[in-house]
Order: sequence, then structure tokens, then C-alpha cells
Amino acid sequence: MEFRTFAKNNRPMQTLRLRVNERVYDKLIWFLSKFSKDEIEIIPEDIVFKSNQKYLAGELDEILKGKANFIGLDEAEQRLESILDKHENSI
Repeated sequence: MEFRTFAKNNRPMQTLRLRVNERVYDKLIWFLSKFSKDEIEIIPEDIVFKSNQKYLAGELDEILKGKANFIGLDEAEQRLESILDKHENSI
């Protein structure tokens, strides 16, 4: 299954992962920074990114295997309201 992201001009963008030697990393980042955000977006793979990626891959796997549990709009609204009530004074 392939997911595509789109730039502001609604043209599809491809995602490319690279492993880059430290000797050329700064030069590559400099070169890539010369493009606009509509042409190239640098997405760092930090711990949060990797954690989210792992979580979402698991969720997608459950959906594809037919094991996912879905909820209706009313239940989703009730859950959201409960969360907001719980945290409204912590802001």
C-alpha cells in the first residue's frame, strides 16, 4: 500500500530515506535547503518520529488484518469531551 503526500500545489511528493555518511551530511543538507518547502521538505527521524511511525504501522496492520475496533461519532465525541473535562484546568 502506498501513501502519497501532496505539496501546496496539489502535486504528489515522494518520500525518500537516505543513510548519509557524516562527511557529506552537512553538504547534502546545504544543497537540499536550496529548494523551497513545496519542492523538498526535510523530515528528521527523531525518537518521537520513530515512535509515532511504529505506533501507526501497528494501527494500520490491525486495520488491514480486520482486527481493528472502530467507534461511532457519538462515542468519539464522548471520549473527547471526557478528556477535555479531565485536563481543562491544567492549561
